[in-house]
Amino acid sequence: MTSPDPYSFVFKGLLAEEALDKAGRSALRQTDDVRLGGLEGVLALSYLDDEFRVPAREMSVVYTAIAAFENSVRSLVKKVLIEEYKADWWAKGVSEGIRKKAESRQQEEQTIKWHANRGDDPMCFIDFGQLNSIIASNWKLFENLLRRQTWVQHIFDTMERSRNVIMHSGELPDEDIERIGTNLRDWMKQTGG
Repeated sequence: MTSPDPYSFVFKGLLAEEALDKAGRSALRQTDDVRLGGLEGVLALSYLDDEFRVPAREMSVVYTAIAAFENSVRSLVKKVLIEEYKADWWAKGVSEGIRKKAESRQQEEQTIKWHANRGDDPMCFIDFGQLNSIIASNWKLFENLLRRQTWVQHIFDTMERSRNVIMHSGELPDEDIERIGTNLRDWMKQTGG
């Protein structure tokens, strides 16, 4: 058996990289890298000890996954409620307790003029766990898509536990990070996301 030609292997890798770059990958990555580098300067990250900065940077990737998941769920929930209840989606699809808490947060943020707020969408003011409550209380609308409430509850319980660690500046071990990835993939495959 002959060993593979290393030059051929490297050449194929370079061709693959070039194809990805032509498809727009490098421009996007370069833009992200420039933006992130600029943010690091503005935030004076270089002044912080590596002991704290390096693990936080690693967890920032985990935060990205959790935040993107959470916002995709918000979008899905709102879309399903609008399909069913049209303009009355907020009043008919969201319980009074959740609505009042979200509206109170939204009003409070509007009084703080010196800082950006979450936006105009009331869904932005709902707690992560409340999304599951909205799904459960409107289960007939979500059943065909999500199939089993126990599965949805499990996904939310697991993701929220990890979310709370990350949101309070904690660190997750690899096994918990892998669990997030598995749950995120399962959810996205099930919902067609």
